[in-house]
Amino acid sequence: MAEQREKLHIVVFPWLAFGHILPFFELAKLIAQKGHKISFISTPRNIHRLPKVPENLQPLVDLIELPLPRVDKLPENAEATVDIPYHIIPYLKLAFDGLEQPLTKFLERCKPHWIIYDFAPYWLPPISSKLGISCVSFNIFSASCMYYFSDIFTRKESESSRKYIPEEHNENNESGVSDVFRVLTTFNGAQFIASRSCMEIEGEPLKLCESIYRKTVIPVGLLPPSLQFSEDSNDENWNTILNWLDKQEKGSVIYVAFGSEVTLSDEDFTEITMGIEMSGFPFFWVLKKQNTSSVELQDVVVNNSGKGMVWTTWAPQVRILSHKSIGGFLTHCGWSSVIESLQIGCPLVMLPFQSDQFINAGFMEEKRVGVKVQRNKHCGKFTRESLAIALRSVMLEKTYRSEAQKMSKIFGDKELHQKYIDHFVDYMENHRPTMKD
Repeated sequence: MAEQREKLHIVVFPWLAFGHILPFFELAKLIAQKGHKISFISTPRNIHRLPKVPENLQPLVDLIELPLPRVDKLPENAEATVDIPYHIIPYLKLAFDGLEQPLTKFLERCKPHWIIYDFAPYWLPPISSKLGISCVSFNIFSASCMYYFSDIFTRKESESSRKYIPEEHNENNESGVSDVFRVLTTFNGAQFIASRSCMEIEGEPLKLCESIYRKTVIPVGLLPPSLQFSEDSNDENWNTILNWLDKQEKGSVIYVAFGSEVTLSDEDFTEITMGIEMSGFPFFWVLKKQNTSSVELQDVVVNNSGKGMVWTTWAPQVRILSHKSIGGFLTHCGWSSVIESLQIGCPLVMLPFQSDQFINAGFMEEKRVGVKVQRNKHCGKFTRESLAIALRSVMLEKTYRSEAQKMSKIFGDKELHQKYIDHFVDYMENHRPTMKD
């Protein structure tokens, strides 16, 4: 009988944004299910905002809190991008860089086999190398985004890169370095790159990324969330949402959400509100305070004559998308939102605002699982009319729902995505550091 190998100790260290923290946390739990020890590291407030670790995994998952250093211009208690406006994010990166010393002390004490990190800690690869710890750079964006971004990472000037990637990512910011420098350094310092993707959806981009970055690129699957919902009769929030959804006709409601990091201008807000009204469909809008600059949230309800519901706190997005009344998803096209919608087979109305979102929207439009809201080619603005046209197309034309439901057979295939996790963990087991003091 073969000797059982020592289980791995893996540190997981995401960037301070919940669009990053949650996929990293999901990956950590899936690795722990294979029997390996996880040290999941973030700041105290972020750790406290995580979902509860399942009881059976609690012995294997340690949640490690590293206090975030104080930085001028960063508000007190701001520990994630969700806590601050967009222009303050460079100061959050500066505070994040201040975690270098406490993280180093933790690594020196615990000597894990691997550390899975994000794009931000450019200072971490040389520390890990010195300590004999192997590194994985986990890319939470689509492989298509990785491919497009390679234009600037390899210093190529192409039309595609200028279109999708703001110049600010190339420039040093208040944190002292550029985002491009961070990504290049963390990619180059990793033993391999892990990608939240799968060959069935992004086979060609994954192969191209491996060639361009000259690194092994291992897809970990799409990490689709669970569709098994607990029936909690005491959950007043869900009961309120469910009561409203149950009153709507099948496939008649537009679900609206732009994630936690898109800030709408007053003009954007007005055009979206009026576009939804012009479409004639009822809506359920998850509108968080960080999505708006100064508009009153109640304006949405007033302008739409009570045809919709506005929800201003956390909402169970996957559970809402799964409801029979939802006919389409008006989304910013973040990769997590795309995955959650197509896992269920819900078609997309795509209104991207940031670089990766435009790439995802173009990719999904090619797949015919939704419609991208048209913007003016010169000024980049969209109108209520262009939004209403896109909404009506997705809600009324059966093609998009049909294609989205076909795609759900891949996006929602838990068995398929588990195989990717198995391969990923096997790779780490087989390539563990040879020496560990």
